Amino acid sequence: MSVTIYDVAKKANVSMATVSRVINGNTNVKPITRQKVLDAIEELGFRPNAVARGLASRKTTSVGVIIPDVANLFIADLARGIEDIATMYKYHIILSSSDQQKTKEIDLFYNMLEKQVDGIIFMGTTITDEHIEAFKKANIPVILAATIAESEELASVNIDYYQAIQDAIQFIEEKSKGDIGFVTSPLNNRSNEIRKQSFVDAMKKSGKSDAELEKLIFNSDDTYDSGIQASHYFLGLEEKPETILVSSDELALGVIHGLQDEGLKVPEDIAVVGFDNTRLATMVRPTLTTVMQPMYDIGAVSMRLLTKLLQGEQVEEKQVTLPHRIIERDSTK
Repeated sequence: MSVTIYDVAKKANVSMATVSRVINGNTNVKPITRQKVLDAIEELGFRPNAVARGLASRKTTSVGVIIPDVANLFIADLARGIEDIATMYKYHIILSSSDQQKTKEIDLFYNMLEKQVDGIIFMGTTITDEHIEAFKKANIPVILAATIAESEELASVNIDYYQAIQDAIQFIEEKSKGDIGFVTSPLNNRSNEIRKQSFVDAMKKSGKSDAELEKLIFNSDDTYDSGIQASHYFLGLEEKPETILVSSDELALGVIHGLQDEGLKVPEDIAVVGFDNTRLATMVRPTLTTVMQPMYDIGAVSMRLLTKLLQGEQVEEKQVTLPHRIIERDSTK
């Protein structure tokens, strides 16, 4: 049977209240008594029950993190940033993957609440009224990480996705005057919708008609295989783009390999620009020019913002926008 607080109190010859004060860091315990309790804890191998402590203190020092896909390198960097700051502030993480399904996102959110988490960091698809209602009912802080919501009431950490695409297009146009093809990520995510809209606005400003625009956009499902399909689509056009701008690095790898499979050279025949700056960008040949979305920093800042809200610190700005930049490598001329 597991060792209980009663066993520790008996071993140290003190009350259970004294053991509780030592465990919770209460300074109102004599040093000699504190040491007796610590010795008993060590000898018996006692481990405090976080849930039981949470019921008494209303704090479990646990944070729920809901992400779309635990296998995604892009998201792995975000999770690492969250974990590093959580460890620094002595919180532990409960991680769940929603598989980009809205119903599962909501279910996981309520499941986290049942686990008595102190706060939640949420990364998901489009934030709906159902999401917002759940967040408001929770009575704990919720931070959106790399996730856009129309409501300014919700705390969030992102980059400026619209401007990031504008900057990528400006970078491309400074190197080439040819057409730009665009490969979207799934449009059930608000940030992806914003990226596509930014591309459309830039192309319309340059004089493209709706019919021309339609040909220049390939809607993908955000997978490597979909990137290969996108390359085949653009190669099938009568007027092929000189550069393909892709909304994730994994998709961009598929595009590069699809072009190479057809005997084309990147960037000599068609240049490719990705988005995210994951480790994949330096693993592919040629190495990938990409928009850096600082996912580790987004995770770290999200967790720090959450700790501020949990500890009652002053927060001047709940919607944080981090900087992005273009990382130029060998996939562009």
